[in-house]
Amino acid sequence: MDWKQPITVSHNHLLEQLTIKEKEQSTLLYLSNKIAAAQKRDELWNVITDQLLSLFGGKYYTLCLINEDGKTHSPFLHTQEGTIKRRVDESPIMHKAHDIEDGIFNIALAAEEPIIFDLKKLIRNKNVPPYIIHWHNTGIREMMVSKISNTNQAKGLLYLYADEYGAFSPNQFPLLTGIAGMMGMGISNILANEKIARQEAEIEQLKGSSIYVHQQHHHAQLIGSSPEIQKIYKLISLVATAESTVIITGETGTGKELVATAIHQASPRAHQEMIRINCAAIPASLIESELFGHEKGSFTGATEKRIGKFEQADNSTIFLDEIGELSLELQAKLLRVLQEREIERIGGKGSIRVNVRIIAATNRNLEKEVQAGRFRSDLYYRLNVFPVSLPPLRQRKEDIPVLVNHFIHRYAKQTRKKVTNISQKALNSLLNYAWPGNIRELEHHIERAVLLCTGTTINQVNLPVHQPAQTTDNFEIIPLAAMEREYILKVLKTCKGKVSGPNGAAIMLGLPPTTLISKMQKLNIKKELLLVS
Repeated sequence: MDWKQPITVSHNHLLEQLTIKEKEQSTLLYLSNKIAAAQKRDELWNVITDQLLSLFGGKYYTLCLINEDGKTHSPFLHTQEGTIKRRVDESPIMHKAHDIEDGIFNIALAAEEPIIFDLKKLIRNKNVPPYIIHWHNTGIREMMVSKISNTNQAKGLLYLYADEYGAFSPNQFPLLTGIAGMMGMGISNILANEKIARQEAEIEQLKGSSIYVHQQHHHAQLIGSSPEIQKIYKLISLVATAESTVIITGETGTGKELVATAIHQASPRAHQEMIRINCAAIPASLIESELFGHEKGSFTGATEKRIGKFEQADNSTIFLDEIGELSLELQAKLLRVLQEREIERIGGKGSIRVNVRIIAATNRNLEKEVQAGRFRSDLYYRLNVFPVSLPPLRQRKEDIPVLVNHFIHRYAKQTRKKVTNISQKALNSLLNYAWPGNIRELEHHIERAVLLCTGTTINQVNLPVHQPAQTTDNFEIIPLAAMEREYILKVLKTCKGKVSGPNGAAIMLGLPPTTLISKMQKLNIKKELLLVS
């Protein structure tokens, strides 16, 4: 008996299945990026019309959402009515609100996976919804329907229509389910953008009124009046009262935590303390316990129960700074919190419901991190509901004089010195500097200048002189970690071992001090090494 042949067939079949799975994952990632990038209805319409229909063999589509009453549904997007071939003068697109309990919508909404319907069989039922009859009259024979959800909350249905039998297959269910899940987030983003557009229109009408003036002065801890910072004020006003997840991006020292604080303080959760955590400052072995807590005896050293940051932030806001530093394992657990609104302590036996608003921040380009495989795409899309991108100080230099004045008064008061202003020459030097460390670097330099000032006016600010990098055609290839270690050591020696504060290595490297300390620990850089010449 030839027993080798079945094994070969099985092996080839396995390879074929793996290839199909890889293609599905590639397609899902591609369409997820397209859906996530859609900020307006017409952009999502283009994705569905140009790519989704042909992918599944559909001819037309309707995307219906549940209305605010929770009892009816209406079209959100659909194939252009003029392109639908009709046998009679009636459109299959029903623009009026329809009862959810129509025998199709409610069944598909309750199903765990997509459903394929035979329209010829459906119209035999006297209670079939009118739109099914209209679609059948246009020549449609099959309909594949998938539920659209966001954070496990049903939003509506995607109907795909085909004019021949066998166009749809259960083999398409996993890919369609994945795309429908991403579409739920995409639609939520579009609805949020539409709400923002309406609110912006209202703000334009309110300009000059006492209400608008109050909003303008609400974010007192943020300083500046440049067009760039005015955009940030507006975004804060728009998103503060919502429950949406916010991701704040920007270079180190641009004020991401201040923006998070302003959003929280202007929100309905302001009566509760915002819980803050720097994801880069906590060792990887402790971060899970810090975020989610642990039960007594759950691991060596767990001598008592610990309440994690998410539980502490219940009914409040949690600020996750430097979220791009989280490991992939922790990213998966954070994703669950965003999806389920539940956490589980280490060693715990059950889930704990939490009502937490998440504001995250990073100085990394998360899109590139996703492409490099260092950040989960599904978590990125969950976080990227309302992005706020902070401009670097070099792009808002008109704010430098008011920032300088603010810091002079702050540190003159703290140090009990009579410094009140800065000379034009010194101010010009600040305006001509590139500010790689942004506002944090400016603050440190003004603090030092106040301490060194012997009168009432700061006449000089000692800014670092950045030497141009030397180039050479001959170089030795060494591991990246070794190069990073060597470079950090050189910078630390230049700064005489000083990590933070004015003229510290963190400022020179454009890093938060906590991140630099964490890198030093990983690279085994100890202070003793700095004493070696």
